[in-house]
Amino acid sequence: MDQLTTGSKAPAFKLSNQDEAQVSLSTFKGQKVIVYFYPAASTPGCTKQACDFQENMNVLKKAGYVVLGVSPDSAAKLTKFRKNEGLKFDLLSDPEMTTIKAYGAFGEKSMYGKIYEGLIRSTFVIDEKGKIEHALYNVKATGHVAMLRKVLGL
Repeated sequence: MDQLTTGSKAPAFKLSNQDEAQVSLSTFKGQKVIVYFYPAASTPGCTKQACDFQENMNVLKKAGYVVLGVSPDSAAKLTKFRKNEGLKFDLLSDPEMTTIKAYGAFGEKSMYGKIYEGLIRSTFVIDEKGKIEHALYNVKATGHVAMLRKVLGL
């Protein structure tokens, strides 16, 4: 998969959220959007990352950002994850990984010396015109939101 770069057009998407309502990137035209891709709801790293976004939500909202999390999980699993962790932002379901692949967030990974293909934990900051401001691949779950806030000057 080709990775996105600063200035490229953010790939359009229309995915179901945790409530099975359709959410499109175009819904947020004129707004700044943070779209982050994570491997699986309710796992330790993904929970830490989601909770970090939630803990920083006031700062992000005040700066004009909408946050969307995307994973291959079902809407039912996302509903449970959102409720259990008290998340107040939409989690989007991409079981076919169409959007995940369009953003270059799927590819070769390595764990304990073994190479395999999977979801690459990634975050994208999209400006009001639908352009990629920041494309961050292979981010760490812990400390990622703090690093993102530095990148965004927040």
